[in-house]
Amino acid sequence: MSLSYKILLKPEPEGGYTVNVPALPGCITYGVDLEEAKLNAKEAIELYIDSLKEHGEEIPSDEDVLEYNLQVFA
Repeated sequence: MSLSYKILLKPEPEGGYTVNVPALPGCITYGVDLEEAKLNAKEAIELYIDSLKEHGEEIPSDEDVLEYNLQVFA
């Protein structure tokens, strides 16, 4: 089964990137550069899904989620 997830990569002031997977609550990782952050995100997603399977839980998907950026002036 092939799944696809959106990831959010946030540059950190001390360097590196924190990665969040919005469709998988609590699935967060880190990488010292973009390449490592993406590799770590893939591994974190796979481990998260393995855990869901082990516990007989539903595997969430964000395929039907619309993504849009809103600009807000503050």
